[in-house]
Amino acid sequence: MNLILFGPPAAGKGTQAKRLVEQRRMVQLSTGDMLRAAIASGSELGKRVSGIMERGELVSDDIVIALIEERLPETEAAGGAIFDGFPRTLAQAQALDEMLKRRGKKIDMVVRLKVDDDALLQRIAGRFAESGRPDDNPDSFKVRLGAYNGQTAPLLPYYQGQGKLVELDGMGTIDQVAASIDGALDGVKA
Repeated sequence: MNLILFGPPAAGKGTQAKRLVEQRRMVQLSTGDMLRAAIASGSELGKRVSGIMERGELVSDDIVIALIEERLPETEAAGGAIFDGFPRTLAQAQALDEMLKRRGKKIDMVVRLKVDDDALLQRIAGRFAESGRPDDNPDSFKVRLGAYNGQTAPLLPYYQGQGKLVELDGMGTIDQVAASIDGALDGVKA
């Protein structure tokens, strides 16, 4: 099963993806984690994306698509992927559909975690105070949230039109959100 976890930054996608990895043995493809790893490695790619992420801007489609495509064989061996933070644009969604189609695969479900923007700002302020991650500072977060609302949210009709979109309340506890996701997944055959 291939699943997209959809929602703005700090909506809990990463937390839920990690749980699904442990419980369902799927592979999490978090573009944010991949990009932070590239930055930490000091690679040329890492140097290119570092400033982009610190400003809260989105990394180019070409870079993100290449990172995802490189990992697809691993997801197939595990029996499925959780796409976390990807796709963010219609071009990325179409590229993902084409990449998977060439491999005889598809996206089975898109779970949108619906959350409140003000609550997200509070989450980010707390996370920034704990971790100090440059892309988690409140000013960068506002840019990221604006980018999500402007560029990513329009993907909802794309996946709704394919009959793959499931919208869940992301404001509950971790366990409540997990139970909702599990219920949705258990109702779908890959």
